[in-house]
Amino acid sequence: MRISLALLAVLFLSLGFVSAQTYRGSGTVLDDGRFAASTKQLNQFFRRFNAEESPDGSKRYYPGDSLYHNIPLRQGFIQILFDNQTSSINDNLKKDFVDHVLSGVYPQYINFHREGWFAEVQTEFIFRGRREVATIFLKLQPEGLGYEWVIDEVSFDPFKRLFNKPEGDGKDFLHPLSHELGFMNLRRAFQDSDKPEAFTEKAFKPDYLTLFLYEMNNGNLRFETVTGVKFHFFQIEGWYFEVNQFNRPGFNTGWLIANLVKLNPGDKETVLDFIYDQN
Repeated sequence: MRISLALLAVLFLSLGFVSAQTYRGSGTVLDDGRFAASTKQLNQFFRRFNAEESPDGSKRYYPGDSLYHNIPLRQGFIQILFDNQTSSINDNLKKDFVDHVLSGVYPQYINFHREGWFAEVQTEFIFRGRREVATIFLKLQPEGLGYEWVIDEVSFDPFKRLFNKPEGDGKDFLHPLSHELGFMNLRRAFQDSDKPEAFTEKAFKPDYLTLFLYEMNNGNLRFETVTGVKFHFFQIEGWYFEVNQFNRPGFNTGWLIANLVKLNPGDKETVLDFIYDQN
């Protein structure tokens, strides 16, 4: 019986993944180094997730290559792209995710240039003489012939403390006949009240990024350093996962999936609210 070279390659890779990994308790995957285990760069995370490089990372695969997006190769890669040492991702959840991603009918891929993922950067600033932590959210946008990272939102505790909008019966308000007084009672909002945000519409949300840039332009806010980076992905239909960098001995290091959530209808908005701390 004759077997094509492509089929032999697939069989070899499938066997290679089995022999290159052992399993220890709770589905922990141990790599013997055949896959150059550390995913050192986020771009490499994309390539491995999609099966667009060789197991040892020495060769890129492109459309037309026999192993480009190869299913056994992807399965082996995705298994080592989880944080298997400190995260508490359920093994069954991992399996459901991998099965969904590798579906033969509609396989799922991640794309660097497509919407549906963004960065969360922990930073430190000096604000009016005090060291403060700021969380910066960045996303990619097209620019010219390429792309650029841009600041999308910021979470900054000193600004949050400034806005505490009252709600319900305790909220002050402007009488619906205020127009008959020429709105002279705006004094209540701008002079008598210590919560002028109480007089805004229900949907009002402070624009912290504008405040952040305003304080920076006025010299009251000075950047110090970056203390941490993580990435949030919503590109896989019906799923969310978080990618963190792990610097530690062993093979399960680099950029790895640290959190995984299967999304029901409406869950995406809940997860985004949690990430952006809008509640």
